[in-house]
Amino acid sequence: MASQSWMTGSAFPSRSPEEGTAMFEGFTPETVDFLWGIRLNNNREWFLEHKKDYVQKLYEPMKALGAELFQPFVDKPGELLKVSRIYRDARLHHPLPYKESLWICIRQDVSWWGENPCLYFEINPDGIHYGFFIWQPRVSVMEEFRRDITARKQEFLTMIRGVEDAVGQSVTAEEYKRPKPTEDPELKRFFAWKKQIGCVRSEPFSDAVFTPELAVRVRKFFEDLTPLYDYFNRFQV
Repeated sequence: MASQSWMTGSAFPSRSPEEGTAMFEGFTPETVDFLWGIRLNNNREWFLEHKKDYVQKLYEPMKALGAELFQPFVDKPGELLKVSRIYRDARLHHPLPYKESLWICIRQDVSWWGENPCLYFEINPDGIHYGFFIWQPRVSVMEEFRRDITARKQEFLTMIRGVEDAVGQSVTAEEYKRPKPTEDPELKRFFAWKKQIGCVRSEPFSDAVFTPELAVRVRKFFEDLTPLYDYFNRFQV
């Protein structure tokens, strides 16, 4: 599973890409240098000396990537794009002033993102992670989910098999130690799901990250995951 540092911290919402946002041209080796720098030198003095690198090599490319990834969702009601900033929320009293990763998140405008589905992209010193995730769905939501897949079994199985075939990997989840009972063997896997439901890809840094084609690749992955994202948005709280 990818790092979950993208789950917390400040962000700004946008219902459509900002006017004047540059096209995404790919990250650069200097992006990686900055990320490693802030991991090893997480202090105000170092950051201020390298703030220009942060803005030009990390933050602006992330905004540009977010704008491109959000394009298919611009006209969907209630959808938000969030791009995080590096500054930690001082109210959380974290010992380090800066985050060592940035993330992009596409989700519905809900009260707490952690209980609802999202599509996300994260970059940290070790590489990139992107895909679909629900961190902490409510118990009542998972109960409704089990009722729904029981009542509309074929519709659900067709959807999830189509998604898994399209992306070439499985949807996974943290499971109950004692899975919820079902007499249907085709649904047994899903009755075991508890939380951290996801379909995430992780990549180390390579030439494939330092190119505009990264946006095309991630956007295609998001589009293939959209039926799963839309399905779980039925249960949003």
